Amino acid sequence: QVQLVESGGGLVQAGGSLRLSCAASGSIFSLNAMGWYRQAPGKQRELVASINSGGGTNYADSMKGRFTISRDNAKKTVYLQMNSVSPEDTGVYYCSASIKPYYYAPLLDYWGQGTQVTVSS
Repeated sequence: QVQLVESGGGLVQAGGSLRLSCAASGSIFSLNAMGWYRQAPGKQRELVASINSGGGTNYADSMKGRFTISRDNAKKTVYLQMNSVSPEDTGVYYCSASIKPYYYAPLLDYWGQGTQVTVSS
């Protein structure tokens, strides 16, 4: 059983910073791409940033220069450093990971339960 557990969400003032973490645990043969998505109230879930197993990153345009995604492969953890946040960054942030739970398994996408980020003006 694979689990992704996010932490670090909360309330922050506009212009402030927040760091999210997501740790993968359980039966993991290989951990491939990891990423962060967010869902604002009344909107669809959207990609924030992703990072592959080699450290290559991809960002949504509105996050470039403000957010930084990183990972620690030894800890099976992905991070999202959020700087210069604005009320438009408010939403539930979800962690995602592409994982082979065992050698003969296909690559599967797993999701965390989400962590709320609220930015006050």
